[in-house]
Amino acid sequence: MDLFSQENIKMYFFENRLKTFEGWPFNEDCTCTPENMAKAGFVHTPSDNCPDIAMCFFCLKELEGWEPEDDPEKEHKSHSPSCHFITLKKKVEELTVEEFVKLQKEKQKFLINKTGKEAITKLEEAVKLRRAEIIKTSMGEE
Repeated sequence: MDLFSQENIKMYFFENRLKTFEGWPFNEDCTCTPENMAKAGFVHTPSDNCPDIAMCFFCLKELEGWEPEDDPEKEHKSHSPSCHFITLKKKVEELTVEEFVKLQKEKQKFLINKTGKEAITKLEEAVKLRRAEIIKTSMGEE
């Protein structure tokens, strides 16, 4: 994976995150407007069942069940305090190359962690199924 491909870095920019909020259920008279969501690092990742799912492009934390008064930045910090993007002290455009590379390294750690956890979950589910089959077979059931 090329950490510095255009696809990999485009969500660092507010405008690109904001574009994902088409169809976002909260617009006016809310704290969780598309602008505030994008500012807090979120991209809109709706599903058929949940139109208000948003995920941090950086730490990959998904949040749903938004209320109009929810503050996206506070929610992000409380649910993912180790996210380096939400704790940035400067704008992405002001980062030095060295700071950006360090940030990309941290983002990669989140991706590896999430991928690893998903793989472990799939393995554990497969083990449960296989164990049930073995027990069933050993008891003479087919």
